[in-house]
Amino acid sequence: MKEISGEKEIKFEGAKSHAKGIVAVILIFVLSVFTLGSIVVAGNLSQGTAISANVTNTRIVQAKLSNLGYYNKEIDGVFDQATIDAIKSYQSDKNLAVTGNLDSATTAALGVTDNAQANSDLYLLAKLIYSEARGEIYQGQVAVGAVVLNRVADAGFPNTLQGVIYQPWAFTALHDGQFSLEPNSTAYSAAQDAMNGWDPTYGCLYYYNPRTATSSWIFSRTIAVTIGNHVFCY
Repeated sequence: MKEISGEKEIKFEGAKSHAKGIVAVILIFVLSVFTLGSIVVAGNLSQGTAISANVTNTRIVQAKLSNLGYYNKEIDGVFDQATIDAIKSYQSDKNLAVTGNLDSATTAALGVTDNAQANSDLYLLAKLIYSEARGEIYQGQVAVGAVVLNRVADAGFPNTLQGVIYQPWAFTALHDGQFSLEPNSTAYSAAQDAMNGWDPTYGCLYYYNPRTATSSWIFSRTIAVTIGNHVFCY
């Protein structure tokens, strides 16, 4: 009986060792698949966001693709499958390598920069334009952006775009909650046109809506041009 018992014990220990071996193999396989999947996903996202490592820059990419007719989702800064699919369609039409990634050839074709400050400024200007003038004609939206940039260049105002936009009581939208809205692709385009040098205001530093303005001071400014509902002045 002892021998039989010992034989059973030996068989049992062998079975346990065999089972442990199987479990170890399964764990190695699962970890390998998981790691490989993580590498593929990380690689896709890291390459795809090589110049869009933050939400602001991804919004700019989405806005550009939206204006070109490739992206029709919300401009939310999320580098998701919809964004990747839009990039692939764009790459295909431009005879670029269809990867869904934002490689140098794709970003060059899109006109996307890796300059974090420039992208941040573009986003802020688009937000200001959208919150202050989204109901205006396109030229009027560019004009609002131009006023902001004219102030940056003027010695009487802060010398950064952020400083001008956040200057106390400079823009109504920062005090009535409108500035918290996310800009659409039109606002991005208007911001880009203004940053590229289009100034429909001829150098104006101020604008107002004559139907809603209440400041007597603003009415004393020299008027240069009226675009849509806004009067632009020096």
